[in-house]
Amino acid sequence: MARVATRSIDLESIDRLEEKVKLLVGVVERLRSDAVRMSDENSRLGRELEAARSRVAAAEGSSAEISSLREERELIKSRVDEMLAQIESLNL
Repeated sequence: MARVATRSIDLESIDRLEEKVKLLVGVVERLRSDAVRMSDENSRLGRELEAARSRVAAAEGSSAEISSLREERELIKSRVDEMLAQIESLNL
């Protein structure tokens, strides 16, 4: 009878171990799935960040171009004002 009781205890501990291993396998599978999902999300965010950086660079370039065009416009305006003043001084 002692032998049956020992065998029953051994099976209970093996059953508990089996349950723990199954739970651990489930956790590992979830972690792997989460890792894949996070990797995909990281890649997507990296692409979005690169696109945003490109837009910022384009906006900075446009801003510099606008500034340059404004300076050019002011220069042309002052030259036209000088020419108009010279024409008026001719008293035609």
